[in-house]
Amino acid sequence: MMIQDIEPRIFDNSFSNIPAGINDYILYYNGSSALINCNSSENIFPKFSDYENMLSELSGKSTYAFKIDNKKYFLVNGIALPETDTYKMTDIQAFRTLKPEWQAFCGITGSHLYRWYSSHIYCGGCGAVMQKKSDERAMICEKCGLVEYPKISPAVIVGVVDGDKILMSRYAHSVYKKYSLIAGFAEIGETLESTVRREVMEEVGVKVKNIRYYKSQPWGLSDSLLVGFFAELDGSAEIKLDTNELAEAKWFARNDIPYGASAISLTSEMIEAFRNKEI
Repeated sequence: MMIQDIEPRIFDNSFSNIPAGINDYILYYNGSSALINCNSSENIFPKFSDYENMLSELSGKSTYAFKIDNKKYFLVNGIALPETDTYKMTDIQAFRTLKPEWQAFCGITGSHLYRWYSSHIYCGGCGAVMQKKSDERAMICEKCGLVEYPKISPAVIVGVVDGDKILMSRYAHSVYKKYSLIAGFAEIGETLESTVRREVMEEVGVKVKNIRYYKSQPWGLSDSLLVGFFAELDGSAEIKLDTNELAEAKWFARNDIPYGASAISLTSEMIEAFRNKEI
């Protein structure tokens, strides 16, 4: 199961202007770190009650994000929230392995919103200060009227298959060093299928055919909507590596595919689907 598959819990990201309550949860970030408790499977995120002495300051710095079941989460931004004995600033990459996974999903999704709000303080059109819209999740410039919505970048994940083999690669400049699949962001004017063909050719120098949609995944760590495809090799299997993007790429037979560290990502699920002959 991927990280967004939190059933039977229900994720509700519908917009609301409700104020935070003392028993609601805080999503607090600073750069690439989040305020969390890594030593608990229950109270990973602090409540407003944990900062009762700062409630008056927090009231104007809290923005409703979403709820899961009856738990409401608020993004706190524009204020310095101190660590406590329980809650420490931790690199957001911790959400890749944090349990339970539905709370890790909270943290990843919250980080997506944090980066968007933080990068839209000023209007990209005229430079005036942006304001939060009162009727939808958007930022508006009251001077020139520009409206900005949360950034969601479409990207493809590609399982290139040649019979009983799959093409896997390792990134040259990434914190993730294990083998994964070819991936890349869609460019202006491209269909996702065109992105598949271009990314595969650019990164490993091979052609593909019979491109088939597999599944999609919201991936807040890169502000993306990942779209998974499988495709068949079309022609030569010789790899011409783009060393600016990749450290290595090679063909793996099903029985030789290395195991990844986590199954929360679309990439991992696609690799396992091929390994288990589901594809």
